[in-house]
Amino acid sequence: MHWGRQIYDFLLSGSQAYAKWDLEVSTSILKNRKKMLFLLVLALPILVVCFAEAYEYHEMLGGKAAYAPAFYTTSIFFASIAVGLAAGLITGCIGAGGGFIITPALMAVGVKGILAVGTDLFHIFAKAIMGTTMHKKLGNVSVKLAVAFLVGSIAGTFVGGAINKSLYNADPLLSELFISTIYAVLLGFLGFYALYDFLKTTRGQTAQVQQSGSGSDITNLSSKLQSLSVPPMITFDEDLTPGGRRISGWIVAAGGVVVGLLAAIMGVGGGFVTFPMFVYIFGVSSMTTVGTDILQIIFTAGFAAVGQYAIYGYVFYTLAIGMLLGSLLGIQIGALTTKAVSGVHIRGFYAMSIIAGFINRVATLPKKLVEMDILHLPMGLVNGIEQVGNVVFWVVVAVFGIWVCSKFFLNIGKLRGEA
Repeated sequence: MHWGRQIYDFLLSGSQAYAKWDLEVSTSILKNRKKMLFLLVLALPILVVCFAEAYEYHEMLGGKAAYAPAFYTTSIFFASIAVGLAAGLITGCIGAGGGFIITPALMAVGVKGILAVGTDLFHIFAKAIMGTTMHKKLGNVSVKLAVAFLVGSIAGTFVGGAINKSLYNADPLLSELFISTIYAVLLGFLGFYALYDFLKTTRGQTAQVQQSGSGSDITNLSSKLQSLSVPPMITFDEDLTPGGRRISGWIVAAGGVVVGLLAAIMGVGGGFVTFPMFVYIFGVSSMTTVGTDILQIIFTAGFAAVGQYAIYGYVFYTLAIGMLLGSLLGIQIGALTTKAVSGVHIRGFYAMSIIAGFINRVATLPKKLVEMDILHLPMGLVNGIEQVGNVVFWVVVAVFGIWVCSKFFLNIGKLRGEA
């Protein structure tokens, strides 16, 4: 149980750091008229086409006969806005976890797994480029750490992308099974641990997540890794610690490989792993980590999205724009709503949202196994299981979204006064 708690704290602290970045980037886009105008210029033609029943032209827009494995319909674009809105509400309101449901949610509305991963990565990359606030944070970044990490993460994106593409080329069903299984394991672990924390909180026991402040205290693992003298050695945090700290560039690059691999396989940008890895494993201060994380998200997501997915036709740009529009709105509403709702209720909804994503992915596995002739069950049964998983997921997400939006509009006067 102890190791499970440590892994949960590791992932939760990372998703919190990623949510903080996402909120900052989204706010930067919304406050800049030029960026908003650019986004609207991109989105307006898509909206016009959607209202003109664009599904009639699906062959030109990535249809069944096109290389990109997508079938374009008007409804799927609006579904992408809903997915972005839901993810934004969760990220803004809970401060963690929203990015975890994007790929599963896209798959739940009928987008192929490999296309959902590539589109999610491109959406993250586009948001990072449009809304980055690097100039405010790069004063604290260690260039040597960043370079070593990016060498590893870029290599990791090639490995992860190759795995996804190889599985898809071998058998699209195998690709779907692989991606769904990865998400089922991750969401199941996070969701049930979050539910455990929520139940402890409601009984009067406050669940705490370890946080690192200046980085003056480091873990035993960090101390051991920093004691390994394997050239080239990288010195960092000279301003915070006399003489600075030192770690092998090979260790940092190996961490980058892990992040790039996860980013390319899951389509999550890798940001949710970078922060806790730097702080808890490498022993880097939070201030230095933030700057490096900004660089990592841009380059890792960019290389994975463009180099491993877009050039092979596995990015659905229409959906990426829809998710970006939805998430920009959702994350602002969610962040404002936190000022008017109870933290314990937010924690409960977080757990239920992640568990709903877990149920949705698990419910797809029997059908995939039957279609691959690994499992032998009536097709009507497995279709029913998949349908139940979809209903559970969207009902939970819809209830959460309605609850957050109702709290926002009921308290809009109070929130406006505080602003």
